[in-house]
Amino acid sequence: MGKIIFLFTVLYMVLQAQEISMNDKQQLQKECLQCHIEQQIPSELIYRKYLMNYSTVANMQKAIFAYMKNPNSEDSIMPPQFFFKFPMKEAITLDDNNLSRYIQMYLSTFDLKKKLVLEE
Repeated sequence: MGKIIFLFTVLYMVLQAQEISMNDKQQLQKECLQCHIEQQIPSELIYRKYLMNYSTVANMQKAIFAYMKNPNSEDSIMPPQFFFKFPMKEAITLDDNNLSRYIQMYLSTFDLKKKLVLEE
C-alpha cells in the first residue's frame, strides 16, 4: 500500500512540474518573446551577441538583468544602428525573481549547445 501511495505521489509531482514548466513557457512567450516576434527582433542574433561578449551563461544573465532594469543604448551590446530599426526597450516592471527566471528560460530557449550534434 505504501508503494502505491509513493508511486502516486511521484507521478503527481512530475505532472505538477510539467504544468509549472508549461505555465513558465507561456509567461515567457507573453512577457518576452511576443514582443520580439511582433517587432521582428532577431532573438538568435541577440543571444549570439551576448554569448560573444560575455561568454558564460552567468555573465549573460547578469548583463541582461541589468539591461532590462535600466535599458539605454550606452549599456546595450547592440550597435547604435540597431536602435534605428528597433525601438528602445522600456524598463521592465517584473519583480526580480520572475525576471531572473524568464532570463534563464530565454537563454535556455536559444542555447547553442542544444543545436550541437556530436558524432559517436
